[in-house]
Amino acid sequence: MERKQNRLTARKIASLKERGRYSDGGGLYLSIGKGAARSWVFLYRRNGKIHELGLGSFLNVSLAQARQKAARMRAELGSDNDPLAIRRATQNAANHKTFGQVALETIASKQSAWRNEKHRGQWRTTLETFAAPLMSMPVENVALEDVLRVLKPIWLTKPETASRVRGRIEAVLDYAKVRGWREGENPARWRGHLSHLLPRRAKLSRGHLRAMGYAGVPSFMAALRQQTGMASLALEFCVLTAARTGEALGCRWSEIDFEARTWTIPAKRMKGGKEHRVPLSEAAMAVLDKLVAAKVGEHVFFGNRGKPLSGASMLAVLKRMGVNATTHGFRSSFRDWAGNETSVAREVAEGCLAHVAGDSTEQAYRRGDALEKRRALMAAWAHYCGEEPGANIVPLRA
Repeated sequence: MERKQNRLTARKIASLKERGRYSDGGGLYLSIGKGAARSWVFLYRRNGKIHELGLGSFLNVSLAQARQKAARMRAELGSDNDPLAIRRATQNAANHKTFGQVALETIASKQSAWRNEKHRGQWRTTLETFAAPLMSMPVENVALEDVLRVLKPIWLTKPETASRVRGRIEAVLDYAKVRGWREGENPARWRGHLSHLLPRRAKLSRGHLRAMGYAGVPSFMAALRQQTGMASLALEFCVLTAARTGEALGCRWSEIDFEARTWTIPAKRMKGGKEHRVPLSEAAMAVLDKLVAAKVGEHVFFGNRGKPLSGASMLAVLKRMGVNATTHGFRSSFRDWAGNETSVAREVAEGCLAHVAGDSTEQAYRRGDALEKRRALMAAWAHYCGEEPGANIVPLRA
């Protein structure tokens, strides 16, 4: 005969004081332990043995919820399944992560420290592309031979990519070890480990990004102003402000102070992680004025659906114009012009590029950002670049 269910009531539970188990029927019990701690348990018999399954604290699980959980347990028993075995299997599955699952968690744990959202995509793409054989493996099973199988095909043919892939695999496996999902040495470690198994790569000589000699900038700017499209305006603004590509393309209207004629780039978007104020010349302000009427969303330079332009958009303009230079190279053009054609102090020119000049002691004592000195230099640069006539600017020569 089936035992009566739903024996407990809220009032009865409130009156219970003594330690022990109090049946609600159907295998559900309220357990009162030391210090009046209360929890729900489900008791059932299987293969001649009594098994106990916790259903949660009384503080977190109501009587109605406990009855629902107990009903599920009875349904599992009715299907000849063992509720405790099912729970253990579920917990084991949660503890046995695949390399791909841990990779996603590793990326999520690091992204708050990344100033550029692009890093997240690069991490995921490189692992999914080059470490594909590892993605579905249980992370605790990834061994030396598995790592070598990923790295050897690209170690000499794609050295920079291979180095990044190795470092990212190492980071994922380190994360897994800290979380208790694997044990032992990290098979992707380089020093004293893979360094003995993989050949040393020839050190790459890094060339400078292609830059236009500053003597050619005025004629280039004149030709650029004949171009049409958002990317052409973005490139003009980028040259006039000597900004990095990502800084210019990420420019938001909220960062522009039209009255003070400044553009304040927040620290999270700066390579050096420090807020940077850019003085805006008349020519730079003229670019913004052209875009105010066409304002769509928060980004100054936008593409489809108001989203910011891609990093390749300005390069496409240069290619279309037949210019053998990179967008970033115009920062070098500006710096050469400032050094050769003006008498401004080095730290002022470097400040325009958001570079840190001087040693740590000098930096500690330099609190200001020389905004007005930089404003004069950027105005002279705009004038040199062929600013519209009427700007009464004298080049900063000694």
